[in-house]
Amino acid sequence: MDETSLTRIADALERMAPAPLKAPDFGAASAFVWHVAPDRLEPVNRVTRVELELLLGIDRARDTLLDNTRRFAAGFGANNALLWGARGMGKSSLVKAIHGELSPEFPALKLVELQREDLPSVARLLNHLRAAPERFILFCDDLSFGHDDQHYKSLKAVLDGGIEGRPDNVLFYATSNRRHLMPRDMIENERSSAINPSEAVEEKVSLSDRFGLWLGFHPCDQDEYLFMISGYCAAYGVEVTEQELRAEAIEWQATRGARSGRVAWQFFTDLAGRHGVKVT
Repeated sequence: MDETSLTRIADALERMAPAPLKAPDFGAASAFVWHVAPDRLEPVNRVTRVELELLLGIDRARDTLLDNTRRFAAGFGANNALLWGARGMGKSSLVKAIHGELSPEFPALKLVELQREDLPSVARLLNHLRAAPERFILFCDDLSFGHDDQHYKSLKAVLDGGIEGRPDNVLFYATSNRRHLMPRDMIENERSSAINPSEAVEEKVSLSDRFGLWLGFHPCDQDEYLFMISGYCAAYGVEVTEQELRAEAIEWQATRGARSGRVAWQFFTDLAGRHGVKVT
């Protein structure tokens, strides 16, 4: 066999069994995204987020999660958190904003984003983070499970950590539109078709019980919606009369058929652009 053939074989074997993930320079960025095939942690130089003080109407969830995260960053006990509820009410924005708020005080606090589809690889990620001196918020946005979806079993490795336990320097935050992470009809299906209905349902519903914090986000009413927009105007110096703001904001939400923090921000972005104010 010639040298060229041996080189091709070696390259093929390397693709089939890539080299172990090298530890990134965690000091190079405050946030990372986990990718697989091959495994790697890619630094995020600029995280897209809004300032914590601009997240209005969710005071209780904000204060609870901020306190929990601050204790974790300082090396004290803290809970995994599930942020669940209405779409567009600031669940993922809150996680990113709190990380941004605490980063100057705790530079070793890192945010690592994990996609739901990559949950089966989480054990490899945890082993890597376990060996690092930094502290990590492992963040999974829009987490939910459908019929015949077995990824929820991988999530238990994050929350429980198997026989090794979850690393002390890792905390898991997830957002979901569902309190129990699974559609109601899926739970009812298990109850009606399983040999032991209570055990089948318990296995799935108990998944959300493994989160120490449940923070609910509920649809906002019109006054809260207008209050959010007024707060954005004050923060960015957009001057508009109360009557004009109210009329345009109500028309905006009517065309979308919904009110939420996301809709409020979308309206404000449009309003700021029309008034020549840059939103960064």
